[in-house]
Amino acid sequence: MRLPDKSCTIESAIAGIKDGSTVMVGGFGVPGTPMTLIRALAAHGARGLTLIKNDANEPGMGIDHLLQSGQVARLITTHLGLNSHAISLMNEGKIEVEFNAQGILAERIRAGGAGIGAVLSDIGIGTELAAGKQVVEIAGRPHLVETALRADAALIHAGRADTFGNLAYAATARNFNPLMAMASDCVIAEAETLLPPGGLAADAIHTSGVFVDHVAELGELSEEYAVVQR
Repeated sequence: MRLPDKSCTIESAIAGIKDGSTVMVGGFGVPGTPMTLIRALAAHGARGLTLIKNDANEPGMGIDHLLQSGQVARLITTHLGLNSHAISLMNEGKIEVEFNAQGILAERIRAGGAGIGAVLSDIGIGTELAAGKQVVEIAGRPHLVETALRADAALIHAGRADTFGNLAYAATARNFNPLMAMASDCVIAEAETLLPPGGLAADAIHTSGVFVDHVAELGELSEEYAVVQR
């Protein structure tokens, strides 16, 4: 059986993202953040987006391009501490921000990919993180109902990929990218190196190509990748 070739240009892959879409964006700070895909989404112009990302990057980097262009309505994240611009937008009421404990964000995304409706956790009980959430009692202890997260699209960064969409990540780039690739309806990957089928050893594959819809090879890496991806 011939495997489909999912390679494409970054612009054509991004073109399907519509106004009001929910978009997961991989990365743990700089490592694993799909900088080029983010730039392409900013140029594409889709607005009213809900972004799900571990962090807001730094001013002038990563998803800050989408924040600066006014394309983001809501951000589901763990912290904004490195991005003073994002903090200002939140304080001015220009974007809605939902904070999560980092492990809870990862687990909500994992649940979305596994087809689980929610997970239960005692993290955040009695804090602002519990506001508006259902509480259930298990073995005499209260637990928050943390609903699963899914997205219309996921933007992820891989060190290497093949044209079928099998992906291999470098070091901490494995943090959120594999989870998001399983929890989104359309998965768009950028890869530093794009190989033919069989170019990745089976044991080196971290995300199977069955989860990936589009894969684009990066040309010369942008200045934002000057901070080492690994």
